[in-house]
Amino acid sequence: MPIRKVLVVDDSKTELMFLSDLLQKNGFSVKTAENADDAMRRLEEEQPDLILMDVVMPGQNGFQLTRSIVRNPQFASVPIILCTSKDQETDRVWGMRQGARDYIVKPVNAAELLSKINALA
Repeated sequence: MPIRKVLVVDDSKTELMFLSDLLQKNGFSVKTAENADDAMRRLEEEQPDLILMDVVMPGQNGFQLTRSIVRNPQFASVPIILCTSKDQETDRVWGMRQGARDYIVKPVNAAELLSKINALA
């Protein structure tokens, strides 16, 4: 299934703008959320084809939110790419164990991100 609609979840407005701009320039429709509650509202409004998820956020973090989305039958089929400044191998392994399909470290390399998105399509 082609990926057209992307939900970007990040508490940094700068990161949201950067990722939204990058994705829109490459033909994706983008919605944004700044925290877990916002992300769940967006998911219920319109299911995206992909979620780009930050890890370090106030309240529920990206690992916890990924786990709850993946365990919800309504959203379990939506792939999640964790997009974080946490660059330790243990973080990557933990993120994948929570149900993420892929993991990318900030600052995001545009070509790498687009390659990872295309690999999921």
